[in-house]
Amino acid sequence: AQLLHELKRRKAKRGIVSMCIGGGMGAAGIYEML
Repeated sequence: AQLLHELKRRKAKRGIVSMCIGGGMGAAGIYEML
């Protein structure tokens, strides 16, 4: 939710999030405002 608020506040079109799962695993996601 924090990313979406920042995208609106900065009037940005794209943002990226990263998540640490532990044990060397991880994931990332790219969001685009439509």
